[in-house]
Amino acid sequence: MTNSHQYSWKPLVIFSVLILAGFAAHAAIPQNVMSLEGAWQGALGGRLHIVLTFTKDASGAYAGSLNSVDQGAMLPMQKITLDNGTVHFAVSAVGGVYQGTLSKDGKAITGTWTQTGVPAQPLNFTWLPPGAAKPEVKLAPASPPVALADLKPVIDSEFAPVLDHGLLANSTGGGIVIGVYDHGQTKIFAYGTAQPDSVFEIGSVTKTFTALALAQLVEQKTASLSDTVRSLLPDGAVAKPEQGSEIDLADLATQHAGLPRMPDNFHPKNAADPYADYGAVQMYEYLSKHPLVLPANPEFVYSNLGFGLLGYALSVRAGMSYDQLIKTEITGPLHMNDTSVRLSGDQAKRLIQGYDAAGKPTGEWTFDVLAGAGALVSTAPDMLTYLAANLHPDKIDTGAPGSPASTLPAAIALTHQLRNTAVGDLKIGLAWLCNDQTRRCFHDGGTGGYTSYVVFMPKDDRAFVILYNHEDVESGNPFTQRVFANVASIMAGEPVPPLEK
Repeated sequence: MTNSHQYSWKPLVIFSVLILAGFAAHAAIPQNVMSLEGAWQGALGGRLHIVLTFTKDASGAYAGSLNSVDQGAMLPMQKITLDNGTVHFAVSAVGGVYQGTLSKDGKAITGTWTQTGVPAQPLNFTWLPPGAAKPEVKLAPASPPVALADLKPVIDSEFAPVLDHGLLANSTGGGIVIGVYDHGQTKIFAYGTAQPDSVFEIGSVTKTFTALALAQLVEQKTASLSDTVRSLLPDGAVAKPEQGSEIDLADLATQHAGLPRMPDNFHPKNAADPYADYGAVQMYEYLSKHPLVLPANPEFVYSNLGFGLLGYALSVRAGMSYDQLIKTEITGPLHMNDTSVRLSGDQAKRLIQGYDAAGKPTGEWTFDVLAGAGALVSTAPDMLTYLAANLHPDKIDTGAPGSPASTLPAAIALTHQLRNTAVGDLKIGLAWLCNDQTRRCFHDGGTGGYTSYVVFMPKDDRAFVILYNHEDVESGNPFTQRVFANVASIMAGEPVPPLEK
């Protein structure tokens, strides 16, 4: 969620899952005029290189994939049509839609890309003849792996041009904090206007806390993953569907409930603080017209509404506010004193100024009923504590029997169980998106003035948190993810992608 895409909590125009998925090239098919068959190349925001591949079956129906070359990923396309020169396709996994016009010679498409809550962006494609070279990302040659203790001078060198004339130059107000966990050791690096303990809005990373709160209630036998959402809400608040299976808590936590990204009655009075006036009254109004029925074949659809509803339902079951629920079940036991919905006086002093995509200062976002989708603020030290707990739940101080801390190890393990397919090679547990082969798990987030990215890597015993005080939409390839890829590659001794292009 960010200024122009203020309702999405996703700092990508395409999607953060791309960075950990695998790129799959497709052979081009000979191009015919007024046909889409073959491969097409374009660049979103001038940075994110995209290759489209279309095929057509005997019936004339198109199938296709959208490949993000820079981020190494492939997404299936749906609803592909070519009607009198008008090209249309959707990418349902990210709520994206493309519409353009095919040139008369059949070798160019001029159009726009839109995503839920994001202004349309120009995106043009040119046809790639069979055998033509696909765009490639230029990586710096691999060097020997750099240990955590030796990392600072290397990262300082990488960030020098960014601080001098890039995204963190003095004129931008930009500040970024990078937290790294490696085999029990941690380091925090701050650049620009940021300090190591600066407070940031973390947007959709909040969803992982909501999912862990659910797992906590499950382990404490207060709720079950198979409980219907309706059963947690006040009696009579939502009507039982007349037919079909009801949406349950696991459906919400795995983004497979079939709910839209945002409710259709979401109409903020103040675009600078869009969630402040969407409360329980509005949510129940929406639910009165949209029964909580599970689609016949639910697919992964990223939904802020779904996680907002989950957080609200859990708070009703627990008999406390969402903020208190997270404190009781997670941040209190883990001693994460800087992670909360409401800023304390000290936190307010350390809240770094946020900036929208146009570089204008933004205010804080406030939340009501949809808090579970993106309301938390945090710091790099707190997030490293959280990621360390995800890597080593067995090392958590479980406290007294029967305390919330006592169920945290099992609850964290529950959130890591991969339950459904998300996008490409990615699967989803409870909120966490994971590459099933590398077992890298991550989530990203964004608000009107902040972008966040967190990753934990059990096979490598490493974790990263990247917190940035700018909304990151226009680039299409978020700075936070480029920073992660850069630093992780340096530590792994792999070819290093650039921080800026």
